[in-house]
Amino acid sequence: MYSVIIRVKNEELHIGQAIQSCIDFLENPEIIIVNNNSNDKSTYICRLFISNNNIQKDSKSNYCNLKIVDINEYTPGKALNIGVNHCTRENIIILSSHCSITKFNNKLIQENLSEYGVLFGNQIPYYYGKRIQKNYIWSNFIEKEKINMWSESEGRYFFHNAASIFKKEILKQYPFDTELAGKEDRYWAKDWINKNNKILYQPEFEVNHFYTSEGHTWKGIG
Repeated sequence: MYSVIIRVKNEELHIGQAIQSCIDFLENPEIIIVNNNSNDKSTYICRLFISNNNIQKDSKSNYCNLKIVDINEYTPGKALNIGVNHCTRENIIILSSHCSITKFNNKLIQENLSEYGVLFGNQIPYYYGKRIQKNYIWSNFIEKEKINMWSESEGRYFFHNAASIFKKEILKQYPFDTELAGKEDRYWAKDWINKNNKILYQPEFEVNHFYTSEGHTWKGIG
């Protein structure tokens, strides 16, 4: 039912948790790993989850249909667009490699996708294992649904693709900007909403988002 795109560059600390959470909350997910020249154990860990006909049937809950796609000359949008081209399911989840799914109301999410085509979920920030206050951008992740969320702190529509879901046909017709060095999700949302479309914030899709030293969404930690 779902293809999951996960961008990876040296994410050995969290990538296993991210993949396992997809297996735990999604039925038979297809996972596309877009690997940007990782030189740690990231791709080794990813391969541990690849299903194989020789695996015992009672162990298959720990494996999935997983493909690793390598990318050079990385940009966030380019990586996502490449991932989309490898997806075979009609619904696409984009998940950060340092996020783990903790809630997924599939029935409600399917209804949302039929109506909106695009949604994003709640994120709970963790700093070295400690759950922290939702300051800075995290304050946008509230407990109620919101259509076309506006961020006062950023002065623009708020959309975060670390935990987001799309109809595949939408991403095929409206890909991400491949030139941007960051915030490709905000610019995509701006263009999408300006075309008289809607994006739903749905907290019934929830992830834990773990701190990384190279993360761009962490500021005023604590």
